[in-house]
Amino acid sequence: MKEYKIAIVGATGLVGRKVIEILEEYKLPISQCELFATRKSAGTDFFFNGKRCLVKELKENSFDEGFDFAIFSAGGEASKKYAPIAASKGCIVVDNSSAFRMDPNVPLIVPEVNSEELKKHNGIIANPNCSTIQAVIPLKVLDTHYKIKRIVYSTYQAVSGAGQDGVNDLEKGLLGEEPKKFPYPIVNNCIPHIDSFLDNGYTKEEEKMINETRKILKNPNLKITATTVRVPVINSHSESINVEFENKFDLDELKNVLKNAKGIIVQDDIYKNIYPLATNANGHDESFVGRIRRDFSVESGINFWCVSDNIRKGAAANAVQIVKQLMTN
Repeated sequence: MKEYKIAIVGATGLVGRKVIEILEEYKLPISQCELFATRKSAGTDFFFNGKRCLVKELKENSFDEGFDFAIFSAGGEASKKYAPIAASKGCIVVDNSSAFRMDPNVPLIVPEVNSEELKKHNGIIANPNCSTIQAVIPLKVLDTHYKIKRIVYSTYQAVSGAGQDGVNDLEKGLLGEEPKKFPYPIVNNCIPHIDSFLDNGYTKEEEKMINETRKILKNPNLKITATTVRVPVINSHSESINVEFENKFDLDELKNVLKNAKGIIVQDDIYKNIYPLATNANGHDESFVGRIRRDFSVESGINFWCVSDNIRKGAAANAVQIVKQLMTN
């Protein structure tokens, strides 16, 4: 069996550390794993498959030794600068930032949804936004069967989506400290403000969900609106998703379609108070779906609740799954 050399860029962050954990868990055929980060984080020790790994400073010549794959989780600026360098050395880059997501020449991949697009890569593959990934898994299935006409997103996003600084704001805020990451205390608040505001009144996070969903579902004119909200939950994003269809549907059949789909766990029994929760989604790679019910305000529509581990499936696991698919193809 062929073995591969892989680089992890941004290895000391929440997502980078989770990537290392999942690579070990998936037992991929990796002969060498090199870890990179900024100068500030260089020198940190990690273990991979029982071997001590020293985090190196990311430089322009970091990829000269030749890697098969690199997973980037170091932010947009680092990706813009170093991902093309890595790709030019024959390394396939899976990038977790927003730097390349809307580039028409870069595939935006969720393996359960559009893995066929992987063959179109030119050395760089984009990982979608965490809130987009968990949503498009059930949405793709529904679009295939009933043809989606319109989507309304309302998200309830965990503080881990803002990195370690977001987690610190919640944990230290519970002790009475003032926020450093968020504009207001996240304790006892839901903040309808993720990323910066645009001139049209939306935030960049909302725009990302809208545009990325359109690209992944291959429908640039799909009607979508979104409101994204930060909530005082450590991990796993929750989303209320309203969908209007072109075609009519039977609700029981629709639920079965979701139950039989890859990457989805349906938890939907209101008589037993069974529905997806953030605490149950933690540590899993699936999108948990429940509260599936007909929207009686339109001719053909539903509401459902969708929860997923944003650090795991929303970033790290999705990237590792892309690498795994490329290794096995």
